[in-house]
Amino acid sequence: MAVCPCGSGKEYEKCCGIFIKNGIPAPTAEKLMRARYSAYALGEIDYVMATHVVEKGEEESSRQATENWSKESEWQGLEILKTTKGGESDTTGTVEFKAHYMVDRARHTHHELSRFEKKDGLWIFTEGQEINRPVIRDEPKVGRNDPCPCGSGKKYKKCCGK
Repeated sequence: MAVCPCGSGKEYEKCCGIFIKNGIPAPTAEKLMRARYSAYALGEIDYVMATHVVEKGEEESSRQATENWSKESEWQGLEILKTTKGGESDTTGTVEFKAHYMVDRARHTHHELSRFEKKDGLWIFTEGQEINRPVIRDEPKVGRNDPCPCGSGKKYKKCCGK
């Protein structure tokens, strides 16, 4: 009796396994999200690919990248942070989550807001927006004691940095 990777605490066969192995459609966006995480964790790439929209011409490269990420990662857990709509009677929904995993003994967290649509009665992942990506500066950071970039001649902390 294996515990489901999605974090529900239930037995896999009675949780995400009914969607992944038995082909039963997930009734809500959140359940699809949980099943997709479990599919990543277990290397069930066919399920991941079948439950999301792929741009034409990107099918093979998308599948290969997905399979590589799934296999190279040691999946540590899933946190569902917020669900908006996505119920059985809805046609759209969002799920904000954090997926924890390790690659080469380094711990990572993938924080995403996923969008789902119900098409022909089936929930499908349409797009994801990664949250809290590191800020990459185009210019060097202005220190508190540096001259203010506005040209006033004052220190940054006494001018625009107030």
